[in-house]
Amino acid sequence: MPSATIRLTEEELQLIKSHAKAQRRSVSDVIRLAILDLIEEEYDLALFKQAKEEYLSDPVTFSHDEMMHRYSDDNESL
Repeated sequence: MPSATIRLTEEELQLIKSHAKAQRRSVSDVIRLAILDLIEEEYDLALFKQAKEEYLSDPVTFSHDEMMHRYSDDNESL
């Protein structure tokens, strides 16, 4: 598996080690999961902004019942 190097202050490293120990994870796992969570949050935010722009350009909404009727196989409400 490839590896990467990051530069940390001694305080940052001790904080990460402490957190890793409390979570019963390796330092590598804690850092990897934190980075992946950050990427996921940024991706979710980008999707939200795109959806908001789409809504603001055409602010039509449908109730849950309307959607169920519109997309049900037999066009009957559940």
